[in-house]
Amino acid sequence: MAILVFAENIDGIYKKSSFEAVSYAAATATTTGDKVIAASLGTVEGGRLEELARYGADKIVNAADKKLDTFNPQSYASVISQIAKQENVTIVVLPNTYSGKSLAPRLAVKLNAGLVSGVISLPEISSGFKVKKTVFSGKAFADVEIKTQVKILSLTSNSYSPKELNKAAEIAEFSPSFNDADFTCQSVEVKRVSGKIPLTEAELVVSGGRGMKGPENWAMLEELATVLGAATACSKPVSDMHWRPHSEHVGQTGITIKPNLYIACGISGAIQHLAGVSSSKVIVAINKDPDAPFFKAADYGIVGDIFEVVPKLVIAAKNLKSSQH
Repeated sequence: MAILVFAENIDGIYKKSSFEAVSYAAATATTTGDKVIAASLGTVEGGRLEELARYGADKIVNAADKKLDTFNPQSYASVISQIAKQENVTIVVLPNTYSGKSLAPRLAVKLNAGLVSGVISLPEISSGFKVKKTVFSGKAFADVEIKTQVKILSLTSNSYSPKELNKAAEIAEFSPSFNDADFTCQSVEVKRVSGKIPLTEAELVVSGGRGMKGPENWAMLEELATVLGAATACSKPVSDMHWRPHSEHVGQTGITIKPNLYIACGISGAIQHLAGVSSSKVIVAINKDPDAPFFKAADYGIVGDIFEVVPKLVIAAKNLKSSQH
């Protein structure tokens, strides 16, 4: 029996969420006694395969077919299901990224498997097989039991920290078989934001809302993010007004994130926005309106003018960093 992990890569470089998923599988394997197999699809940079062993993979199945260099949920689901059947897999772990979310239901059908998406903790197997996930936009938790022979789990980003185990793994080359149905959907163009920390993987996020008053005022938030090593985000009205790119929109209709720290600057805290950030471990709200709804959800709140508060935070963060060197 084995646990299969989809190790997602972007342009040949594995994502942090992939290392989280491999570490999660390795921790699960300590209780199930299974072998951890990482499936790598498409061409990866030289020496990168061994990174998966470092985080707990016992075996790496490398499907380096050029047809897989661009993500396609149909062809990827086909290849991963082929690997799962070949390796006698009973558990499949996917990152709960956009790619993972599109793969999970397709794999569930191909493998006749039960699926739980957005898992946040290790399985409980003392009586059955149960996993915990968030429900109702992060307002509650649910323990879900999977009774099928094959089980599929998609792991929420930042829910399980990658742990280096430095194993030695077998690397096996895999030649997938394709059919016409695997490529009925084609990617015409792929646009990616470069030079920034991906929001879904960021542990620290600095976000702004309409209280920023205009795109010309975003420099101070970007400076704070740079000093902290954080990603930048925004509320839906900000992206709708084109103050910031839609790729930074977090909320119910945007990206759902789970950073260790979320700093909300000039965001009132509408329920739609909170739905996308409520799983953050620590939330700091800065707003001059003491009745802003965000303060009810925040762990820490600063009632004040963001144009006075944020520059002081930048100075404090710089002083802290300089004192640590």
